[in-house]
Amino acid sequence: MPDLVILMGLQASGKSTFYAERLAETHTTLISKDLLRNNQRPERRQTQLVAEALAADRSVVVDNTNATVAERAALIALGRRYGATITGYWLRATVGACLTRNRQREGRARVPDVAIFARAKQFQPPTIAEGFDTLYTVSIAAESKHGDRQFDVEPVTPQAQAAGANAGEDAPTTASDASQSSEQTTGDDDG
Repeated sequence: MPDLVILMGLQASGKSTFYAERLAETHTTLISKDLLRNNQRPERRQTQLVAEALAADRSVVVDNTNATVAERAALIALGRRYGATITGYWLRATVGACLTRNRQREGRARVPDVAIFARAKQFQPPTIAEGFDTLYTVSIAAESKHGDRQFDVEPVTPQAQAAGANAGEDAPTTASDASQSSEQTTGDDDG
């Protein structure tokens, strides 16, 4: 059974680096609208390429911002049509961190700052309820002066999401988020 991996996060959040360092060896088919810039209908072409890979029983990674539930729903439905396992990786990064990394990019890799602000405004945090078989949050634990990154990857749990939603807060997505949320809500602080 092939895997459909959906990367999510703002521009310059580390998605492409994460793919190269963590997924490229096992998921050799990478589809990104950044690579389809000359295509007049990149969304249609992306769908076609994902379908072709899954039909050939090849695992595929979609590397885009995938910022909205609707964008992800179309990919998840396509994956289900081909019997794929759906895995999501949400690269959580602040707008400030993305702007800083973006300014280090050159040429076409660099996007206007306004593009990052616009996507941040549109971004809807992913949830398991969208149809992911597995969902992870990814953060950059450390970054060297040379751009090398160490990633922290943590599974999202339905219990943590439910705990945040029941508290009327932005839903925490991982066990550690839920723990931090509980400490903030109850005022517990080991100082």
